[in-house]
Amino acid sequence: MTSTATTTAVESSPTWGVRDRILAAAMELFYTDGINATGVDLVAARAGVSKRTLYKYFPSKVNLVEQYLTRMFEFVVEHQKVQTGTARQRLSALFAVPQAGGGQMRGCPFHNAAVEAAAVMPEVAEFVHRQKEAFAASIVAICRDLGVEDPDLLGGRIALIYEGAAALSTSLDAVEPWARAGALVEMLLDME
Repeated sequence: MTSTATTTAVESSPTWGVRDRILAAAMELFYTDGINATGVDLVAARAGVSKRTLYKYFPSKVNLVEQYLTRMFEFVVEHQKVQTGTARQRLSALFAVPQAGGGQMRGCPFHNAAVEAAAVMPEVAEFVHRQKEAFAASIVAICRDLGVEDPDLLGGRIALIYEGAAALSTSLDAVEPWARAGALVEMLLDME
């Protein structure tokens, strides 16, 4: 999910309404430029609406951020649902190495939001906390499908490796942490 930040209107489907355009603009800008660095003026300009119209659909920036994160979480859930194969293949798919040169590595939108919102948007921090717990629980559930002796322990380790790969790839702006993390998970799975 990489893009260049400009103030041109967001390309949209003819079936998209104003709310969808605003949310699409926010998703792109919050992810690529950051929540704190992106003002509602820029989101409105990118969506091709007035600031007043933005506030009609999203009464506050906090509400807009929460809706952005809700949509991102829906994408994660949908991605997990379409993953097919064995439990091991689904775990391995979590560590697919992104293509190099696809733009700056921005990492996990939830982690980014937690860091940015820590002091100024406690509602967002709470939302991120719930999402991270749900993500870790989904990994534990896949480990249960594997039939391992302690799915909570293995799932917790894999979630930790995933979070570390996301953070390090962002910090280094590199794809190699994903490859290393995937190899480590394969080694853990081989030990089960």
